[in-house]
Amino acid sequence: MSTSTPLLDFKSATLYAVRLVLQPAEAEPLLAALRQRLEDTGDFFEGEPVVIDALALETPTVWHDIATLLQQAGMFVVGIAAPEAMQANIRRAGYATVSLPTARDAAANREPVPPPISSAESVHRDPPGAKAPPTPPRAPVPQPAEIVAEAGVADTAPLVAIPNPEGPRATRVLDRGLRSGQKVYARGADLVVVGLVSPGAEIIADGNIHVYGALRGKAMAGARGDESARIFTTRLDAELVAVAGVYRVVDTELPPDLKERPAEVRLHAGALSITPLAV
Repeated sequence: MSTSTPLLDFKSATLYAVRLVLQPAEAEPLLAALRQRLEDTGDFFEGEPVVIDALALETPTVWHDIATLLQQAGMFVVGIAAPEAMQANIRRAGYATVSLPTARDAAANREPVPPPISSAESVHRDPPGAKAPPTPPRAPVPQPAEIVAEAGVADTAPLVAIPNPEGPRATRVLDRGLRSGQKVYARGADLVVVGLVSPGAEIIADGNIHVYGALRGKAMAGARGDESARIFTTRLDAELVAVAGVYRVVDTELPPDLKERPAEVRLHAGALSITPLAV
């Protein structure tokens, strides 16, 4: 009996999209601000999908006018995230409603890191009835003070433990650079890139981003809303950097202490901060 292969199927997908965050304002000032921002960025976001974030609004706004401006700039509107009371209005206007992940969602979606396998668990099992071999003596485990002393620090120096209430996070390592047009997304993980991130390339991570090489493309950390995420690079010359949706297009010459120098990008009081990195 012959079997037929389905011609199509629906499957879940995780897509990266630019997020346009709207603040409460009258329609005309809002549209004017959007026009200006799109003019400032030129064709930088051309071809990018975009989600309109209207969660801060209390009343519906001019959805069609906003979407038209975005489409004229070459962007594709995926949907609109808004309070539940506005969603019927959005659907009547012909747009899809979407939900945006929060920092708590990001923690819940992180892939768990399995505990390390001990030597006792990794050896083969003896046949039933076999006598267990004697347990070899173990070397004493160094205490924090001894570890600090071995590192060349005085014994009295405190050993500070940095808590991580969200649990361990996986790390994805890319042992090569990226060419223009290539995109890498580390879902639920930090991302380490060893090599050049060329102009036109994109690196995205739910956690931190480390680039051991020149960062000349786009780098977006904390993609699912983790505001504690950071970007580190040994040579900063990026087109765009972003943390938790707060982005900066680097369209002006960087100062000498940042241009092609080691740098760190992070959020500080809700704003993006780019500072030299001492190495």
